[in-house]
Amino acid sequence: MNQHSSTDNIGKSAINPIVIIGALFFIFGFVTWLNSVLIPYLKIACELNHFQSYLVAFAFYIAYFVMAPLSTKTLKVFGFKNGMSVGLIIMAIGALLFIPAAMARTYALFLIGLFIQGSGLAILQTASNPYITILGPPESAAKRISIMGICNKLAGGVAPIVLGAVVLSDADALTERIESMPEVQKIVELNELASRVIFPYICIILVLAVLAFLIYRSNLPEIDTDKEDQTAVTANQGKTSLFNFPHLILGFITMFLYVGVEVIAGDTIISYGSSQGIKLDVAKFFTMGTMICMILGYLAGIVLIPKYIKQENAMKICGILGVIFSLGAIFTQSYVSVAFIALLGLANSLVYPAIWPLAIVGLGRFTKAASSLLVMGLAGGAVVPLIYGALADSWNPRQAYWVMIPCYLVIFYYAVAGHKLGKKQP
Repeated sequence: MNQHSSTDNIGKSAINPIVIIGALFFIFGFVTWLNSVLIPYLKIACELNHFQSYLVAFAFYIAYFVMAPLSTKTLKVFGFKNGMSVGLIIMAIGALLFIPAAMARTYALFLIGLFIQGSGLAILQTASNPYITILGPPESAAKRISIMGICNKLAGGVAPIVLGAVVLSDADALTERIESMPEVQKIVELNELASRVIFPYICIILVLAVLAFLIYRSNLPEIDTDKEDQTAVTANQGKTSLFNFPHLILGFITMFLYVGVEVIAGDTIISYGSSQGIKLDVAKFFTMGTMICMILGYLAGIVLIPKYIKQENAMKICGILGVIFSLGAIFTQSYVSVAFIALLGLANSLVYPAIWPLAIVGLGRFTKAASSLLVMGLAGGAVVPLIYGALADSWNPRQAYWVMIPCYLVIFYYAVAGHKLGKKQP
């Protein structure tokens, strides 16, 4: 059976698969965007500077780079569906490490737990993104990924508020108190703060385990990406590796930089608000603003793509908006500057949905390996925010946002010309 006929069959019963993958994207969002709270929380609990606190994002996202090749092998062994269950179980193991990490208030153990969670997510992302891309016509793939993005960002908006209500309660007053406390009393207070994370992560472990079982027992259809339709066979004749696809390699670079700026917009906004003199009890809601802007962008994509606008044109607009909003954040202050960081959610919204179809459509037997490469690009969420953290320490948190400008310019270039490199144009 060729790939088109298999996707046609899936399309007739695609509602259930889309619901299941939507639940997965909700979990992606919930676990991923907890980092926006973990960064300021662990900064206080483990007594860290800006650079050290952004190792949270580094440990989480570097797993995508390290584990993505193994993710491809996992999918070859288990298939898409069972591979997703394996990924969820690995995430649950990573979350489990948060319990001894909190009890010992050991930052290194938190980072190991985050790395393991990222490893599980690498498997899930390697499976789910091409799955939802192939689940229907390629020209409307950005629309389907936008629907998944809404699930992701709804969770991303809720997660920081839920966890923040537990672990950042009274954090401003605690930060002021510990400055004048005797060392023994300070250790007691910080140990109590660290222990607050235990119950939420027990709940997360249970949810991940249940979802892994439900997916294992589901009727999610398997897709054979190793078989190519005649168009892909002809186009890929003589191709021996991913390096024969320059548009894919540049797609990896674009993904790397894009995820970096997306993580900066979502994960730094709480700490940045605090650096602008805004109380953490207020700032903990700011990630919701970024997520709302992303959801608005996704809704626009669902309505407009591909009927009124091509996915690459939507990506061009996002690149331009990214530059404008970054400059707005840099040249303003306080709530206005924070608002521009939140608006970056709008600029980021349709980049990820567009990169996948532009980079992998027509790769046939190379699809799994290409998906693994793009997932490795998510490691940009480890590196670019760390650069931001270093600049925030040596410069200041507002001027550190200059790091985003070249990233958005590359996104714009990929949308204009980069995705065409090496492709045979009709």
